[in-house]
Amino acid sequence: MGGCAQEGDFGRPAPSAWNSLVDSTGAIAAREREEPSSVFPLTDDERILRDRAWRFLMPAQGRAAFTDILANLTRSRLLPPSARIDDIEGYHAELIAGPFRSPYSRYSRLSEDATADGRLIPPFAATASRVIDADRLRLRALPFSASLDDFDVRHAAMRVAENRCLIAWVRLETGLRVARYRFALEHFVVEMPGREALAAERTIAFLDDRRPILAALLPPEAEARCGLVRSAVPLAGLVPPVVAKY
Repeated sequence: MGGCAQEGDFGRPAPSAWNSLVDSTGAIAAREREEPSSVFPLTDDERILRDRAWRFLMPAQGRAAFTDILANLTRSRLLPPSARIDDIEGYHAELIAGPFRSPYSRYSRLSEDATADGRLIPPFAATASRVIDADRLRLRALPFSASLDDFDVRHAAMRVAENRCLIAWVRLETGLRVARYRFALEHFVVEMPGREALAAERTIAFLDDRRPILAALLPPEAEARCGLVRSAVPLAGLVPPVVAKY
């Protein structure tokens, strides 16, 4: 089902009843796996954050059918993030496959993809910062809200974990994209050397130089706590102790 999600502008999910069904079904699947999945409605910024994350959580090559479907299944949470394939070679393989008139078009595609990713990092980070600030306010309000029960506190904590893990996932995937682009460029230089390689290298450096913007948003161990990389660090570490027990 997740592989059939409809795509809108800038690679974001198109607003539709079908995409809403995919995402809501994914939330149910996440709860069945005992992953954080709050029933609270999304704020405007939380919705924008998820829309902006779409590009980074989908394959850079975008046309490999199986990888694309698998990415959509994990993005929509029908499958856990660990089911994804960290295919560093796939981007190069797709760009070099099939006929093309000139090697320039392959270098150009690489440069366009890296530049687009780099330009999207600041607006994503700005939205993420607003979401993080709102989550801090949410957590600070919990001890002073006498009418809240355990259900409210638990789902507030889960929403905070959801938001932070999504940000951590985008941060991780951005690093993987840099690795894919560099792998492709290194092979292009050997397969079809040309002056275009210098411009492509600059665009990859442009993307890599913007990664610290994402690094500053969360602690360095956030990816491990969210189960995106192997580690014994618990997810509870992403949530302040006042609500971590929930």
